[in-house]
Amino acid sequence: LLEKMADVSLKEAALIVGVVAACYWNSLFCGFVFDDVSAILDNKDLHPSTPLKNLFQNDFWGTPMSEERSHKSYRPLTVLTFRLNYLFSELNAVSYHFLNLVFHVVVCIVFLKVCKLFLDNRSSVVASLLFAVHPIHTEAVTGVVGRAELLSSIFFLAAFLSYTKSKGPDNTIVWTPIAVTVFLVAVATLCKEQGITVVGICCVYEVFIAQGYTLPALLDTAVQILRGKGSIPFSMLQTLLKLIVLMFSTLLLVVVRVQVIQSQLPVFTRFDNPAAVSPSPARQLTFNYLLPVNAWLLLNPSELCCDWTMGTIPLVESLLDVRNVATLTFFCFLGSLMVFSLRYPGDSSKTVLMALCLIVLPFIPASNLFFPVGFVVAERVLYVPSMGFCILVAHGWKKLSNKSVLRKISWVCLAAVLFTHALKTLHRNWDWESEYTLFMSALKVNKNNAKLWNNVGHALENEKNFERALQFFIQATQVQPDDIGAHMNVGRTYKNLNKTKEAEESYMIAKSLMPQIIPGKKYAARVAPNHLNVYINLANLIRANESRLEEADQLYRQAISMRPDFKQAYISRGELLLKMNKPLKAKEAYLRALELDRTNADLWYNLAIVYIELKDPTEALKNFNRALELNPTHKLALFNSALLMQESGDARLRPEAKQRLLHYVKEEPQDSNGYFNLGMLAMDDKKDMEAEAWMKKAIRLQPNFRSALFNLALLYSQTGKELMALPVLEDLLRYYPDHTKGLILKGDILMNQKKDIVGAKMCFEKILELDPNNVQGKHNLCVVYFEERDLIKAEKCLVETLALAPHEEYIQRHLNIVRSKIASLGAVEQSSLPSDGKAATEAKKSSFQNLKEAKSEKTTTQSTADNKKEHSKNKKPAEKSSVDKETPKKSTKEIKDIEKKRVAALKRLEEIERILNGE
Repeated sequence: LLEKMADVSLKEAALIVGVVAACYWNSLFCGFVFDDVSAILDNKDLHPSTPLKNLFQNDFWGTPMSEERSHKSYRPLTVLTFRLNYLFSELNAVSYHFLNLVFHVVVCIVFLKVCKLFLDNRSSVVASLLFAVHPIHTEAVTGVVGRAELLSSIFFLAAFLSYTKSKGPDNTIVWTPIAVTVFLVAVATLCKEQGITVVGICCVYEVFIAQGYTLPALLDTAVQILRGKGSIPFSMLQTLLKLIVLMFSTLLLVVVRVQVIQSQLPVFTRFDNPAAVSPSPARQLTFNYLLPVNAWLLLNPSELCCDWTMGTIPLVESLLDVRNVATLTFFCFLGSLMVFSLRYPGDSSKTVLMALCLIVLPFIPASNLFFPVGFVVAERVLYVPSMGFCILVAHGWKKLSNKSVLRKISWVCLAAVLFTHALKTLHRNWDWESEYTLFMSALKVNKNNAKLWNNVGHALENEKNFERALQFFIQATQVQPDDIGAHMNVGRTYKNLNKTKEAEESYMIAKSLMPQIIPGKKYAARVAPNHLNVYINLANLIRANESRLEEADQLYRQAISMRPDFKQAYISRGELLLKMNKPLKAKEAYLRALELDRTNADLWYNLAIVYIELKDPTEALKNFNRALELNPTHKLALFNSALLMQESGDARLRPEAKQRLLHYVKEEPQDSNGYFNLGMLAMDDKKDMEAEAWMKKAIRLQPNFRSALFNLALLYSQTGKELMALPVLEDLLRYYPDHTKGLILKGDILMNQKKDIVGAKMCFEKILELDPNNVQGKHNLCVVYFEERDLIKAEKCLVETLALAPHEEYIQRHLNIVRSKIASLGAVEQSSLPSDGKAATEAKKSSFQNLKEAKSEKTTTQSTADNKKEHSKNKKPAEKSSVDKETPKKSTKEIKDIEKKRVAALKRLEEIERILNGE
């Protein structure tokens, strides 16, 4: 009979689908807001590159369960659905919201099936429709992280439905449904912790519904047994056996759950849940008052707020507080319902009992009864309790509608409630469109919550509207003067506005609010990890002043002394030590951080940078490779490891270097440095056409790219396309008029290819204006004088050049040639000295290969100090700083090539000298 009643018709399912779609269609246009940022945008567990096992080792926010900063919310199956979303649509919010909507539809249909166990068809549909449209559910349905409630509810209800089939004919036990129930309870718990509470509902169902006991009957039986006047009935023994199996399986789940959190409760601050750290009786009075507050939200969901922490609900500190009347009224009403449901037999009392179980038992984990939670009130935790509320309302409506006098009024009231709730839900969804709209809507309800002012500030900060953000952050400090995070936000915003003095003052206020030193006291139990960032942020601010580096280091050390496991302090200190030119100490800091977290790709990358500073490229490359093993798309590791391979001169590493640079430009298609270095690799491999293409692409992205312009011109000159090099050199010298190598190359091409002596002379004279001691420029100017037939000036010029480079034999030989020409001016026809810069350069044991400019480098250290959102559990973006390297070392092959060119150049000089001597 129960199974037949519990069937859901296609029309009923279609009605629910239509109503849910009508209420929640606009949720598809909402983005990722509030906790979605930490759970979705900043959660690496969603990425396909993250091993699946990490989902079962980390919490809901992607933080390892072993870390103290973990919230201990273990929901791997929910995260798995996020990962599936990411697989199909990455970070397209529409797909995440659509899946939430689908799950809500499923919950509503399964809930209808449950309602039919205790209500008639019409009342069941009413309960299900009220549940579908109730505005309290917008946080669970429209907020993406609310999926934990939705998934857990599906398996929660499925477990209960399975258990209702465990009673066979003649009160026999059917074990298969019980086994399925235990499995579904485990699955529900892996979606969200409250899933385990369905076991309590199953126990109540078994005793009072399936077996039909009432509390007086149970007490009478117990008394009779204790007096020895009777034995335990067989049916009761069977019931006890089923309850023992259920309770044992529950205990097993609890033990596993405790093992997962490693017997540690999460660390929350007094701002998250002020009552949790309040003395008696304020603690008990406030926690009890929160129960009628939650009940009122179910009754009148007109003023909804995404965040009820901090000062939203003032503490109830006295028995004389008028709010205690609400608490007393609530318990009286709840108590009367419980007495009615437990004392009297009948369908009505059974319905009320199951409704009360659905309200009370799933709410227990959020009630602060057994352990403190990180919130005061959270609307999404009312998702399952609201099921019991909807059953109560539907049951009451049924009673009223059965009376002819009240039938019409009951229908009108029902229609009004459903319509107004649906409209409120539709309107409330728009509040979740963006962080700004969400937190501004919350401020309309509650202006005493500093966290809301902070979060509006964060939303404006993300839009780079720092001036307005500052106003909200300052308001947060006025609402809650002892809020460390608010003062940190003010400081960070002043820093973004380049008001360093004001920023430092704000950070100092935040620092003064930190707990004072208590000998022998463990700081970890007293200081929120994100509050320790005040030391990091203050140190990062003052280290911009070179004279205050030691002071900054002292702040990092102070943070480490307060929490030796504070990884970020080691990372930031490592950066500072590199800046202070203490690479060995920086290495120690990074190695200590790696002891705390060996899966952090940024740490391995930073250690590689340290080894570069220590002139150990082999170890640097090993650490770059470790970073890439952990994060194959680590852009800076891709780029700098490729450069390291390129500079090694090992031709065997060039293919891998090219692959990494190709991967880099795929990740950073607008960074001209990637294309430039691909061009340099191609030049090394003598792939001239490929090199030309890469250089041109780099210049298209950055028209004033100095190195790319020069090396493209050099490439043209080396491949017999000197005239194509000229316009490139013109561009180079327009941006950088003092580019010496560019002037030398241009002068060489003008003199040898264009026969433009005047233009070449201007280039060489410009070089000497910039650097009077430039031997190459000076020598080439001497050649110009010789070409102009001004032998006296050429002689004087060569004498001056020889004084600059007395060991260069070719200058002495050229001077001897000019002097011999002066002596035999009328007897021998004048010939030309070698007037090309290449020959002169080669004679100086160099070649145009030496003209190659340094490959542009990014050697960057990562930092994640600034904690930008109170609600985030996430790490923030890395700071970047570039350091140009010197000209790369030549490989053995390149040195041999240069030597060959040098020998060839000397032969050319000898040939020219023979001509000049008239041989």
